[in-house]
Amino acid sequence: MVRLNDDYQQNPESFEKVGIVVPKFDQKEITEAAENQPIWVHFGGGNLFRCFHAKIAQNLLNSKELKAGVIVAETYDDGVVNQAYKPYNNRVLQVVMDEKGNYDKTLVVSVADAIYYNHTNTAGWSKLKHVFEQPSLQFVTMSITEKGYALRDVNGNLSPAAVTDIDGDPEAATTNMGAIARLLLARFNAGKLPIAMVSTDNFSENGKRFEEGILTIAEGWAKHGTVSQDFVDYLKNPQLVSFPWSMIDRITPNPAESVASILKDNDFEDTGIIHTDKHTNIAPFGNTEVTHYLVIEDSFPNGRPALEKAGVILTSRDVVNDADQMKVTACLNPLHTGLAIFGSLLGYTSIADEMENQDFVALIKQLGYNEDLPVVKDPKIINPKAFIDEVINKRLPNKNIPDTPQRIASDTSQKLAIRYGVTLQHYLDSGKSTADLKAIPLIIAGWCRFLMAIQDDGQAFEPSRDPLLSELQPYVATIQLGDNVDAHEVLKPILSNQSIFSVDLDKAGLTSQIETYFTDMIAAPGAVAKTLHSVINA
Repeated sequence: MVRLNDDYQQNPESFEKVGIVVPKFDQKEITEAAENQPIWVHFGGGNLFRCFHAKIAQNLLNSKELKAGVIVAETYDDGVVNQAYKPYNNRVLQVVMDEKGNYDKTLVVSVADAIYYNHTNTAGWSKLKHVFEQPSLQFVTMSITEKGYALRDVNGNLSPAAVTDIDGDPEAATTNMGAIARLLLARFNAGKLPIAMVSTDNFSENGKRFEEGILTIAEGWAKHGTVSQDFVDYLKNPQLVSFPWSMIDRITPNPAESVASILKDNDFEDTGIIHTDKHTNIAPFGNTEVTHYLVIEDSFPNGRPALEKAGVILTSRDVVNDADQMKVTACLNPLHTGLAIFGSLLGYTSIADEMENQDFVALIKQLGYNEDLPVVKDPKIINPKAFIDEVINKRLPNKNIPDTPQRIASDTSQKLAIRYGVTLQHYLDSGKSTADLKAIPLIIAGWCRFLMAIQDDGQAFEPSRDPLLSELQPYVATIQLGDNVDAHEVLKPILSNQSIFSVDLDKAGLTSQIETYFTDMIAAPGAVAKTLHSVINA
């Protein structure tokens, strides 16, 4: 049996015997290099980072294009650091699963250190500040999800935590944006050192949102006299601090018991899946798909390693935005969310299994080909039609990717504006009629039906986590299947909230249609499946 902590340099044959590819460098050397001259910090130590960013770093370390390991900063869950990183010497087994059933395994050891970055953890709070004071640090990457950037509530007002951060001492910051602004303040005080702050989170214009979040905190501090205007000017100077935009794409589900079982049968020992107290699912291994894209705006004021040699596409902001809009607002994410909502309502626990339901397939084909593609700008570096073809015919049906609609349905309220609002805005801006749209209003109606937390068979279910559940569910909480309700009055507080959809659904001409679909889907047990079939096949 092979374990993660076994010596891959002295005994590589033990790994190779069980089909695990080992690194070409000394983990101790890249760890010491990061301690002395850090180059890359990543925020968010979850499964996507471990299966994607960390492997990019490993490829660069293998080819000597990168000299130091990545320093991981986990801001949310100390259990991730203490249970998944530290016991395994910051290593992970990457398992890439193709649609033919092949499992390619790589021992990834590119992480030099993992830090729980929270003001309650004094050691980590101090250590990461020291890292940011080093001139060698070139860039930061982020995978903390949309909610990690949040500073405002559903009505657009600053949250109490954001107000506290702005009014208080940077050393006591509690929001992600406040805690990271504190690090940039340290870098400013160390000599206005340059750095690239790269959001690789899965939403449109991510760099813009990251920049706005940091500036909201910093400008608040300047207004209160906590920092100088010179610090704000430093953050606004792209020659010193850049916030590149990016597009990222790699389906990376939570570690699966099925994968753990296969690894165990193939003589890999460390297969226990970890469920932290904060409900993070992580393991000594990570399972992911073959297909992957990472496109980043090439704006690195302190230099960068040759990321392109590890498959990263470096280009202009406009091209990044076009690629991102193509993927996040049209060709993958909206399809994924549609499957997540209806899969949850109909009791599915596998995205791949959903792809055997012809009504689900018809739904995402209608959405992707007929409603999204007509308003998508071709980024040239990736063909949109070919991208959707790959998603529908190869990626989503891959039974070796143990992904669930419940995982994808998490934080849907934070995603609707990007995954559907942007497309609707394109229709409005271009003067195109929305009269023939049926997948988008059906999915929005399905989400409202999802908020009831009642499956199509009438059984209650636990909705995926979402920061707005407690605010939105009361609007539909008393509705039972078969009730005769005024959908316009019931759904008005939800559908009229432009901070959720980023577009006026009335102006888009969809409100009435959404209300009709919702009414149809609460008519009786089985009404969701019946409505989906009738609408999509009409």
